Amino acid sequence: MFGYVTPCKMELKIKDYEIFKAYYCGVCKSIKSNYGNIPRISLNYDMTFLAILIDALLDEPLELNPERCPVHPIKKRLYVRNNSSVDYASKLNITLTHYKFLDDLNDEKAFKYNILYSISNLYIKKNPLYLKDVENQIKASLEKLSNQEKDLIENNIDSISDTFADLTGILLTSYNFKDKSFIEDLYWLGYNLGKWIYLIDAIDDLKDDMKNNKFNPINHCFNENNLEFLEFYSLIKDRVEFILVYCASQCLDIFYKLPIKKNKDLIENILKYGLMEKMDKVFYPEKYNKDNIYINLKKEV
Repeated sequence: MFGYVTPCKMELKIKDYEIFKAYYCGVCKSIKSNYGNIPRISLNYDMTFLAILIDALLDEPLELNPERCPVHPIKKRLYVRNNSSVDYASKLNITLTHYKFLDDLNDEKAFKYNILYSISNLYIKKNPLYLKDVENQIKASLEKLSNQEKDLIENNIDSISDTFADLTGILLTSYNFKDKSFIEDLYWLGYNLGKWIYLIDAIDDLKDDMKNNKFNPINHCFNENNLEFLEFYSLIKDRVEFILVYCASQCLDIFYKLPIKKNKDLIENILKYGLMEKMDKVFYPEKYNKDNIYINLKKEV
């Protein structure tokens, strides 16, 4: 799917990084328990963040358990267990993946997506009934987004990104919170984060999409003169970066309004530093070596 929402490890305490990995492994374990081993390959960091944020608003104690897994057989890894937000995130992960395969199949008619959709259809049937409304919302939103991307008349970036942004807000607020007092703020945090994810994915894919003549919302909305990639990118980079920084700042401002009960330092790191670091890696990849570590902080394009 995406996987852009991650912490900035260089600015993170070791204990918080271990907790982030524990949630990641917890979502993975939950997928295995609910769907089996094969769907675990669909796990992404964005769903891990969703679990962390939702759990931060709950009174549930954080239960950690050490265990080995096939990927890390030598040393035991901590994972979050018996956690409703982790289970919710794992189910959303599978549901989003399933309908993304359907969207890809409708768009490209490729045989591989036919196979992937058929396989994922076996797992989606295991979803509990209480997720049906959320599942319908995911299906409707991705269909709407697909239609928008096929509509060559629509060239407003806010309108196109609104669909995925709205869906992200809905996914966060569809969890059955007992306290509803913060739902509106949580929705708008999710909305801005969804817009950020949609646009950073678009700028990250821009070069390949233009090369392969595939739809890209940034190219579609802003490249009125059909410029080549290098010329167009130099003109649009600052504008897109400004939008992304605004969305990220909105996420952080709203986060400070929420009644956070745990994971505060970890979530703050992700929203304050992690999103910025990910943007830097997308806009200025030459600053990083193969291990994604800064090699020259002052170098500019």
